[in-house]
Amino acid sequence: MTEIASVEPGDRSVIQSYGEGRFRISGTVFAGSVIVLADAVLAWPDGDAGNVSLEGLAPVVDADPAVEILLVGTGDAMRPLDRDLKAALGRSGIVADAMDTGAACRTFNVLAGEDRRVAAALTATG
Repeated sequence: MTEIASVEPGDRSVIQSYGEGRFRISGTVFAGSVIVLADAVLAWPDGDAGNVSLEGLAPVVDADPAVEILLVGTGDAMRPLDRDLKAALGRSGIVADAMDTGAACRTFNVLAGEDRRVAAALTATG
C-alpha cells in the first residue's frame, strides 16, 4: 500500500494509505472502493464496477452538513466524469472533480485539513 498520511485522525476522516484493492482510513482498513465523508466511510460498489452514478453517490448528495467538493478517484488513471452527472451534482451545490485515486486521496486530506466540506468517492486500485 502507498502511505500518504502519518497524522493521527482527530474527529475527521484521514486517508492514510491506498493500494492493493484497499484503503486505510483513520486507522481502519477497508477493502474495495469507498466513499469517504468527514465522519464516515461507506462501501461504494459503483466504484468497483467502474460506474459513477448519481444514485451511487446518494450518501454524498444527502450528507449533513452538505458536501461542497466531491473528489472522484477513478483508479490508476484519470477518467472524466459524465457531463450530465457533473451538472446534477452541481444542482445539489457540489463541485465534482475526477482524478486518479492517489491524487484524490492526497487532495482529500489537504482539503479536509483546511476544514473544507469535502468528500471522496474512491475506486480501489491494484
